[in-house]
Amino acid sequence: YGGMGLDFSYNIAVAEELGNIHCGGIPMAIGVQAGMATPALTRFGSDELKKQFLVPTIAGDVVACLGISEAGAGSDVANIKTTAVRKGDEYVINGGKMWTTSGCQADWMCLLANTSEGPLHRNKSLLCLPMNLPGIHVAKKIDKLGMRSSDTAQIFFEDVRVPSKNLIGEEGKGFTYQMLQFQEERLWAVATVLTPLETIIQETIDYTRQRKVFDQSVLHNQAVHFRLAELATEVELLRSLLYRTVALYVEGNDVTKFASMAKLKAGRLAREVTDSCLQFWGGMGFTSEVLVSRFYRDLRLLSIGGGTDETMLSIICKYMETLPSK
Repeated sequence: YGGMGLDFSYNIAVAEELGNIHCGGIPMAIGVQAGMATPALTRFGSDELKKQFLVPTIAGDVVACLGISEAGAGSDVANIKTTAVRKGDEYVINGGKMWTTSGCQADWMCLLANTSEGPLHRNKSLLCLPMNLPGIHVAKKIDKLGMRSSDTAQIFFEDVRVPSKNLIGEEGKGFTYQMLQFQEERLWAVATVLTPLETIIQETIDYTRQRKVFDQSVLHNQAVHFRLAELATEVELLRSLLYRTVALYVEGNDVTKFASMAKLKAGRLAREVTDSCLQFWGGMGFTSEVLVSRFYRDLRLLSIGGGTDETMLSIICKYMETLPSK
């Protein structure tokens, strides 16, 4: 279908390299295209669907988006309300999606919707949804704190009809497919943050070396250079966890616990590094003229998007068997 047939470790190499781009929005948009909207289609889609949607997406001829989150269901994917009711050879879709990355410009959406009234984890399906169909309304481009170079849309569906052949895999398996997809999404997110964090630390070293306070460089203060050493160490530990997790994943292991740990650590470390370094920049750090302030805004999303820190903690607890049984 136009791909190179390489294993997932190459995705991570690309993601890490994209960290050299001095904003968070572009790596995120590429991640949606390569690792969020397409994995389920690649694994479970029919040959016809792959030719129609996957081939042009891999070629970069079309833009894909992922329709999961809703106003009342962000990390709680099981609680989505959008429906796709089977009528003859079509699904009729009603509802809406929120915080949809690239939603304003997307040509098609990988949509998660309720296709039955059964148990929450077995009543959902994934559909390939062309975004030019009647009844699809892109309500607005959301104005955000960070990731401002990335369009994020609120979208509504009103009696949207899509052929039943656009179903990805089996009906009722959408939640399971999406959970598999989340692991790759979270590892991609971790990989994209490593280089920016290293860049921020190095730029802070360079700036505090030449910035003078009370006749000596800011870097000369032990509190400053010790703190930067601590942060650099934390980044290397995160890198090691990521590489271990990816190696296990490529070998076919379930890495849900380690991927969740890495995502949790990446989100918290992104906040810690950007906040600490911005402090050492002083008033200049509070301007839009320096990179640290942009990453302070852009990388804040990491603790929220793709599953909040609190959701990651819940997953980790489940695998550690520290949560009470239901």
